[in-house]
Amino acid sequence: MTDRPAAARQSLAPQLLPPLLRALFFSEQPAVPCDACIQTHISWVLLAGDYAYKFKKPLKLAFLDFSTLALRKHYCEEELRLNQRYAPDLYLDVMPIYGTPEHPAWSGVGGPIEYALRMRRFDDRARLDRVCERGELSPAHLTGLARNVVAFHQSAQIARPGSAFASVATIRQQALDNLDALCAMAKDATTRALRQWTEQQCRLLGPLMERRQQQGWVRECHGDLHLGNMVLRDEKVTLFDCLEFSEELRWIDVASDLAFTWVDLLAHQRPGLASWFLNEALLWSGDYASAPLLRFYAVYRALVRAKVAALQSSPNPSNAAVDYQALAQRLVTPQRLSLRITHGLSGCGKTFATNALLQSDASANTLRLRTDAERKRRLQHGLLEKTGSALEAGIYAVHESARTYAHLLDLARDLLRSHWSVVVDGTFLQRAQRDAFAQLAAEEGVDFSIIAPQAPLAVLRQRVSRRQQSGEDPSEATLEVLAHQLEVLEPLAADEPVWPTLASPKP
Repeated sequence: MTDRPAAARQSLAPQLLPPLLRALFFSEQPAVPCDACIQTHISWVLLAGDYAYKFKKPLKLAFLDFSTLALRKHYCEEELRLNQRYAPDLYLDVMPIYGTPEHPAWSGVGGPIEYALRMRRFDDRARLDRVCERGELSPAHLTGLARNVVAFHQSAQIARPGSAFASVATIRQQALDNLDALCAMAKDATTRALRQWTEQQCRLLGPLMERRQQQGWVRECHGDLHLGNMVLRDEKVTLFDCLEFSEELRWIDVASDLAFTWVDLLAHQRPGLASWFLNEALLWSGDYASAPLLRFYAVYRALVRAKVAALQSSPNPSNAAVDYQALAQRLVTPQRLSLRITHGLSGCGKTFATNALLQSDASANTLRLRTDAERKRRLQHGLLEKTGSALEAGIYAVHESARTYAHLLDLARDLLRSHWSVVVDGTFLQRAQRDAFAQLAAEEGVDFSIIAPQAPLAVLRQRVSRRQQSGEDPSEATLEVLAHQLEVLEPLAADEPVWPTLASPKP
């Protein structure tokens, strides 16, 4: 199990434990023999058999208060409640301890003398940071993670509009307090420049922050969603170790939760996976309005990590502190942007090609829009819902297609102005559709190109049929739709810039 800050986890010799814990786990006849104990900044975690027992240290710090038995009981119960939202099979119960520190027992008479949070033990090597470091973290793992996190966010409690949670004043204070502490240690021009950037962004993004709180995007999130707080179990990612001790740090914009995972993947030097995770999360949430905030929150998260690493290595900044600060600086440095669209019949490999583009994105600064997804979302259908729309009717009606492309044009414009490159995955069969996006690129001063994979007709039919049967893609294209596309297709002209396809899917 892990705790904040992750870097502070260390193995602990039994003789360094408090008498109560030594008596419970290391006496001559312990009720539960312990085979490992871990100390973090605020907890002891003892691993015994199939379980982990977490004890909160009797501390009172600037950011938490575990100083009384009543408070430790409360926060054990809070940690159980919060983590059972997404890991009920990991977080089991809160166990009272009776007797005396010298002769404790798991049952007895009188009042409890301490409390332990009991969790199911897992292999520490399956923590996602460890999996990532071994090069075993895959896009499929992150697709599952993104869908689970989005589902969790959508079911989480919503903050009351007008509350202090994730208000502009709260966000600004959190970010600047962190930077002031970092500036006091670093005292360099880069840190001062990042502070100025943060103040500027708070002014620019303040109205959006307030609007999102009013719209219900501030929720009771995880609050500490980095790779060390996730574990791979049966090839699926499970979250754990929610931030229980601070409501202010937990009741946040869902974009802040996502940004932490995104920036942590960048810190692990896996930009392609970072890009993939963020795009999968936005695909399933549809929250592209959060795009202007994602970089701000990612910089904040990186600088928190920089401060923690600097504090742990004081008086000399560690490599981790320097690396996190350098990552924050890269995130605020302007990049050359691009707008790409796809072109081709259903089944030709457009989505496969844009998947490869995202998974190889060295800057992790590209967001993808999919016509199949946005068409359904705009008409309030689930992404995997089968509408049964006939050709040129329902979601495939001519006027609905025009509205979908107009909507995508507006979304692409907003994302470009939020300093993201954009790729739009759609058929773009008509020259007029393509020209509208080429004109947008010219207006915004960004590079423009078209990704146009091709495949034989027999292969197209095979892929369309297979996708219909799988039910795992937003597309509802049928063989009838494919036949119609062949009739209305306007091929690329010589003056249209074609981007070389990165990869071709198997037939």
